[in-house]
Amino acid sequence: MAQSKFLRLVCMLVLCAFVTSISVVQAASVEDKRQKVRNMSDATLEKLYEVHPSARRAIQNAAGYAVFKNTGVKIFVLGSGMGKGIAVNQVTGEETFMKMAEAQVGLGLGVKEFNVIFVFATEDALNKFINTGWEFGGQATAAITDGVSGDSMQGAVTVSRDTWMYQMTEKGLALELTGKGTRYYKDSELNKK
Repeated sequence: MAQSKFLRLVCMLVLCAFVTSISVVQAASVEDKRQKVRNMSDATLEKLYEVHPSARRAIQNAAGYAVFKNTGVKIFVLGSGMGKGIAVNQVTGEETFMKMAEAQVGLGLGVKEFNVIFVFATEDALNKFINTGWEFGGQATAAITDGVSGDSMQGAVTVSRDTWMYQMTEKGLALELTGKGTRYYKDSELNKK
């Protein structure tokens, strides 16, 4: 009888240790994924600053920014893409991990990778982007200044009030920027506390 109780206790301890180790591995995995997104964001911003040095000051003076990496596939008439990114509130330092999904219609074939950088002049514009699962469905026109601090937004396009976008390809800054059928939304897995 005492031996049976002891065996049960050992089994319970082993089970608890196993469950704890699984949750630790999962937590490390989530943090690794977050760090991978942060690293992508830093590398993308550095690439942008090389192409357009004035973008550094414009982004530093903004209320926030968001950086995404998208991989898209197009086969004949239909295409889709998906990616991950991060939105950073530069006033509070808060990070929000996000996803993007894209649908395309039009003739084409191939795989395309690109990065998108959003710059938000106000916290309101940033929060609206993060919290409403914003959808982008059109082309935009070139911007000259950010309208707040006078920083040059050369190479960016206005996508809505107080929001500008850069699109980077392997060859540098994209000349024609489109975001047709692209949805941006919070990543429920990476935003768990």
